[in-house]
Amino acid sequence: MLKCKDVVAKADALVDGAPMTMRERFAMRMHLLMCHHCRRYVRQLRALLSNLPRETDDLDDARTQEILDKLNIPQDR
Repeated sequence: MLKCKDVVAKADALVDGAPMTMRERFAMRMHLLMCHHCRRYVRQLRALLSNLPRETDDLDDARTQEILDKLNIPQDR
């Protein structure tokens, strides 16, 4: 049986549809059936990802730095 921290660690893979073994997917589904907190977390993650703007073009270094500056994140070089 998965614990909540395991579900949180793998929730992005579930939401993105990343490859998971049948056993992992089954364990996630079983936990989500029983845990309303994790169901809410996955639902919120799906809502967040569906509402984020997506960059469709490849980003050059200048555009990447512009986005990082808006987020106040220093870029490691």
